[in-house]
Amino acid sequence: MPMAEPVGDRSITEVREAYTERVEEYISLLGSVADTHELDSELITRWAEPLAGRVLDAGCGPGHWSDHLRQLGHEVEGVDLTPAFVGRAGERFPGVAFRVASFDDLGAPDAGLAGILAWYSLIHLEPERVPSALDEFARCIAPGGSLLLGFFDGASIEPFPHKVVTAYFWPPTAMAERLEAAGFMIEEVHTRTDPGRRPHAATVARRTDAEAASRTA
Repeated sequence: MPMAEPVGDRSITEVREAYTERVEEYISLLGSVADTHELDSELITRWAEPLAGRVLDAGCGPGHWSDHLRQLGHEVEGVDLTPAFVGRAGERFPGVAFRVASFDDLGAPDAGLAGILAWYSLIHLEPERVPSALDEFARCIAPGGSLLLGFFDGASIEPFPHKVVTAYFWPPTAMAERLEAAGFMIEEVHTRTDPGRRPHAATVARRTDAEAASRTA
């Protein structure tokens, strides 16, 4: 009798397959910075400009934000769960390195990054698995480095039928609690509801040095 596939792996497979089927559609609709809200572009740019060191675009999708970060002068790597996205991102933006990775293992060294952009990257992750992803972000970001997280704002943590595959609403306060538990300090929280769109939230969080200090104590 074959071993049952773990729930987490089953979810990863579902998300990967769902996006693989819609890669070209996604690129045509949301594959350019010009396709996004100008306030999002302004926030990402402002967040990225002072970073000094390598930056990771976690859940890079079509790769447009990775390329945007590169154009700002950063050494950037884009990672995504979906090989089809990684392949197309490499074709579209040959100046950026792209590879397949999961939020359980980003493949970056400990404290090796100045920042991680996770723009709507965790929206399909089951709520109980979000803390482990944030722990992985914290492992990879150097003390003093920064995380910018974009997600769907909601009054409670609950699923909804996203166009591609099930996603989750998160209250910014609940996300902040998970971030703080992972070793981040909240610096900015932004919320916005555009006509005809789901409520949006974005959080900028600084990696604290508490863990590093405990190792040397």
